[in-house]
Amino acid sequence: MHTLKKILFFLDPSERKRLILILIMTLIMALINLLGVASIMPFLYIIVEPGRIETNFYLNIFFEFSSIIGITNKEDFIFLLGILVLSLLIFSITFKAVTTFVQIRFIQMQEHRISKRLLETYLSQPYSWFLDQNSAELGKSILSEANLIKSQVLNPLIMLITNVLVSSFLILLLFFIDYKITLIISVVLGGSYLLIFNFSRNFLARIGKDRFDANNLRFKSISEAFGASKEIKLSRLEKVYIERFSYPALIYSKHLVSAQIISLIPRFIIEMIVFGGMMLLVLYLISKSSNFYDVIPIIALYAFAGYRLLPSLQLIYSSNTSLKFSKTALNSIYSDLKKMKINKLSQDQNLIQFKKSINLKNINYRYPNSSRTILKNINLKIPYGAVVGLVGPTGCGKTTLVDIINGLLENQEGILEVDDQIITKNNLRSWQSLIGYVPQHIYLTDDTIASNIAFGQNLKDIDQHLVEKAAKVANLNEFITSELPDNYQTVVGERGVRLSGGQRQRIGIARALYHNPKVLILDEATSALDNETERETMKAINNLSKKITVIIIAHRINTMKKCDIIYKLDKGEIKANGTYNELFGS
Repeated sequence: MHTLKKILFFLDPSERKRLILILIMTLIMALINLLGVASIMPFLYIIVEPGRIETNFYLNIFFEFSSIIGITNKEDFIFLLGILVLSLLIFSITFKAVTTFVQIRFIQMQEHRISKRLLETYLSQPYSWFLDQNSAELGKSILSEANLIKSQVLNPLIMLITNVLVSSFLILLLFFIDYKITLIISVVLGGSYLLIFNFSRNFLARIGKDRFDANNLRFKSISEAFGASKEIKLSRLEKVYIERFSYPALIYSKHLVSAQIISLIPRFIIEMIVFGGMMLLVLYLISKSSNFYDVIPIIALYAFAGYRLLPSLQLIYSSNTSLKFSKTALNSIYSDLKKMKINKLSQDQNLIQFKKSINLKNINYRYPNSSRTILKNINLKIPYGAVVGLVGPTGCGKTTLVDIINGLLENQEGILEVDDQIITKNNLRSWQSLIGYVPQHIYLTDDTIASNIAFGQNLKDIDQHLVEKAAKVANLNEFITSELPDNYQTVVGERGVRLSGGQRQRIGIARALYHNPKVLILDEATSALDNETERETMKAINNLSKKITVIIIAHRINTMKKCDIIYKLDKGEIKANGTYNELFGS
């Protein structure tokens, strides 16, 4: 029930309705299957002894009724019954196939829905949440564990419900025929499966947890290996990272094999019990009955019921082993989705225009799970159109301050105002739409330069005029048009590996300028540029002054020369402010 409750949590209302429909179809399938098996016995009875058509009340009524369609003798009546039994069996199998198709489609689509919901949930978390996360673990949950939930939890759960229904109806039918024999069969078969499962359940839970942990290590080692390929090559660490991946991958595969073997073991044991039991059943029925022909239909019924029952019992057992093995993965994803709600920010309810100034008043900030206060009582004003510099030693809080200005971090104390409007969740998106941000490390996709400058835009929506305009300001256009064979359609490679650090940095600046921001934030954005390129880029950016507001974090003091005001930070506090000449002129 706990597993079912967690699965239902993953489903939206429309999917729950679909699941109910599937369960109704499953119930109907089980009933039709029961009728198909039950029809075998009376058909065999009249084949062995046609005289029963006259002595059996129900068969006699049906025989008389069939005269309406021209059935006048026993041979034609037996043939008609054979056609009806065959038709019922074909209909049973056809309905089962349709039900199975509906089940498979529903189950397979859940991987897409769970993965999408996980991604939506993760991406909606505040920026501060990502600071404590490992991207490989998040990717593993979305790409790997969601697949496991589909194949090792949802599919087994549906199979479990289906086969419990099918088995229950068949056992009820056999109880009606001979409750003593059926009770013995139920105790032997059910007891064997239950005994094996009880012996293996703790082992399954343990290797399930080990598989989950090994999967984490697999994704981490791959992420590190490809993310630091240059360092690995130079340090000759290929074997180290192969081993770092190989061991958890081996554990992962071994535990999957173990779980699969445990789910199959009873099948071979039960087959021996069933075939031996069938021989004992035949001997028992022959010894009990004086007429051998009376025994044949009962034996046929038990044989046919066993043919249908054994796969169902095996699937019930294997479904339980899968659910036990996958418990850790299910609990992990359930916990993530349960404790993390999708934070949907209001879209532009209170539009921010930004024509006057940005004001920070009494800002204090401390990162989650940290006792150290990064920013202490920050008060500053940034007028519209100004060029503002932030300087100070590493760790003094410059980037944190910028992340509060751009709304990535939410200050614990104090307020952020733009044009006398306090920035809240209701207008944060509007404010962020006015900001162009250039980090120190630029992320580039394995796509064209144009696509990287218009980052996030669909190919058909890219404005080439704006791309080239932004590239010119970033001092990048000449390089693109004169040195690259495909100009703006040149593919840069994963993370821009085919470009220099300075070229990647200039793409980052062009990206920030593509949407014509009113605020441009440069967070060590010129650190990878040579002096000449930096001068040219800063000259172009300074030419934008009075049109946009520029906030600069830089270690090179020369970068700050054109700033209207510079704030000097130390240990999270503003220690001084003034022009370049006032602070550094001497």
